[in-house]
Amino acid sequence: MDLIGAFVLLFVVMDPLGNVPIFLSVLEQVEPERRYRVLARELLLALAILFGFLFGGQYLLAALHLSQYSISVAGGIILFLIALKMIFPVPRAMRDDLEDEDDEPFIVPLAVPMVAGPSAMAILLLLATRHPDQIGIWSLALFLAWLATAIILGAAPLLKHVLGRRGLIAMERLMGMLLVAIAVQMFLEGITEFLGEYAL
Repeated sequence: MDLIGAFVLLFVVMDPLGNVPIFLSVLEQVEPERRYRVLARELLLALAILFGFLFGGQYLLAALHLSQYSISVAGGIILFLIALKMIFPVPRAMRDDLEDEDDEPFIVPLAVPMVAGPSAMAILLLLATRHPDQIGIWSLALFLAWLATAIILGAAPLLKHVLGRRGLIAMERLMGMLLVAIAVQMFLEGITEFLGEYAL
């Protein structure tokens, strides 16, 4: 995987278009003059967490004695489940676990899991363990994907006005279809590498 491929994959799993309605809903409870400050803080926290997984993930896997094959297969399964939820979304009333609406959000739910979610963490673990010599490329891909996500979420009110609710849903489902293909490929690569390593 190259820089562009890693960027696209990370951008899709961060799912900024799908997160626009959630960010708008959560930030509605924040005083208007503080909304962009809170958004910037949460995005920076998410970036720090993701970089932590990128640089420290391989040591975590070594401590747990997990192979890159298991991470590849597990990452593919996680991405597939995330993609299914993007294509066939669960009604928000059934999955709301947001904190008390009188509280200002901190880390949860905006930084984690909305931006720095389990799928993005799994991808970073996979990239860092399979190609540790390209950590600079993965760092750049992560920063670019995060920057694109930050721009989209910062422009959330405008996007909702231009695209509308149906437009946002359509874009999220298209990204979900792309993520299904990526997830299947990742799963098959993990299985193929495992069989190639241990076959005869």
